[in-house]
This record gives sequence, C-alpha cells and structure tokens, in this order.
Amino acid sequence: MVWKGFKMSDFFNDKKSKKSKSRVLVIGDLHEPFCLDGYLKHCKQVYKEYDCNQVVFLGDTIDNHYSSYHESDPDGMSAGNELDLTISKISKWYKAFPHANVLLGNHCLIIMRKAYSGGLSKQWVKEYGEVLKTPLWEFAEEFIIDDVVYCHGTGGKAKSRAKSELCSIVQGHYHSETYIEYLVGNNFKIFAMQVGCGVDRKSYAMAYGKHFHKPAIGCGVVIDGRKAYIEMMELGGKR
Repeated sequence: MVWKGFKMSDFFNDKKSKKSKSRVLVIGDLHEPFCLDGYLKHCKQVYKEYDCNQVVFLGDTIDNHYSSYHESDPDGMSAGNELDLTISKISKWYKAFPHANVLLGNHCLIIMRKAYSGGLSKQWVKEYGEVLKTPLWEFAEEFIIDDVVYCHGTGGKAKSRAKSELCSIVQGHYHSETYIEYLVGNNFKIFAMQVGCGVDRKSYAMAYGKHFHKPAIGCGVVIDGRKAYIEMMELGGKR
C-alpha cells in the first residue's frame, strides 16, 4: 500500500532500524475537561503501535472556558469546578505520558494574558506544571526535535509556515484540518503536518465552533524528523 508517497513497508522496515533517533507521538488539542471520550485510549494505542519514545502535546491541553475570550456559557461550570475537573482529567494523560513536551496554545495562555492585562507581575502566577500537577512535563511555546518545529499554530497554518521558513512544521490549533504535505526542492525535502484534535464538539465549551466543519479527531507520529503519519480515531456515532 502506498500513502503520501511512502510504502507502508517502509515504516515496518524503519521500525526495525536501530538508527532511529526519535519516534514522536503528536497529540492534538485536548481542551480539557472537554476532550472526547476515547481519545486518550486512541493516543495510547498509536504510541504502542509505532513504538514511540517521545510525546508532544500540540497545545490547548486545557480550555479555560470560564475565562475565555469567547462568550462563556452562564450555565457552565464555575472557574473552580472547571479547573478541578481539568486537573483530574489531565492526571490521566500525565499517568499515560509522564514525560512530554507540552506546547502552550492560545487557550492555555488565557490566564497569563488576563493577568498581564490586569497589571499582575508574572511572579504572582504559578507555573503550569504546578497548577496541573504535572511536574515532569516541559511547557514552552515551541519545540524543535530533529530539525522539525512543533508549534501550536496560532499564527497561521502548517503549509504556509513550512513554505515561508523552509523547515518541517507540525502544529494543531485548526480543529477541522488534518493533512501531511511534502515540499521538495533541489536541496531540501520538508513536510507540513496539520494534526486535528481530540475535542468533544458537543460540549458547551465548543459552541463557538458549531458552524465550522466537524473536528478531525486523530493524532500523529513523526519518525526521525523525516517521515510523518496521521492516525485518525474510529468514531462510530460519537461525532
């Protein structure tokens, strides 16, 4: 079987190679506590299937709906209740993937932005790992692994950034888009990888996107910074 320019046998041959430096599981936006049931299980299965040894969360692991710049549901959870539930749900991801690089998406940064606009020094705000009780997770707005740039994607889509910067880009942010596109020149071969998400579109927090396309539920894998794969989740009637 040939897919995106590669034979599936290429993956299995590569899997046996001891030269592989990294096998990165790429997890899309969670927006906890509004993540779709089963998405964690799907990501764990893909991690095992590809024998991954690194994990990158693409941002917006938390939603912060109560403090959103979109309209907040007046009948939704209070700030404290939502945060408590978020921490509880994140703990399951932390148990599954205790060592991970976690990107800070626009929803993650809401609290920092509001603290800034309110005139609060950063010294008054706790670190993300402390709040979420994930001390081994590393949080940043960008990671580079094997010359591949991992970012949330707030500033634009993966294809446009890969073309402008001439480097491989992996990002999330756009819930309804997922693709891999290779760009080839005389002296380079790079790819743009747009990973979907794991959100539950029926949750009240996702009401702002109800008129958009349905979310693409899935995750990705990047091997040695050279090969990229997308694994969509079987949804049945859950959309």
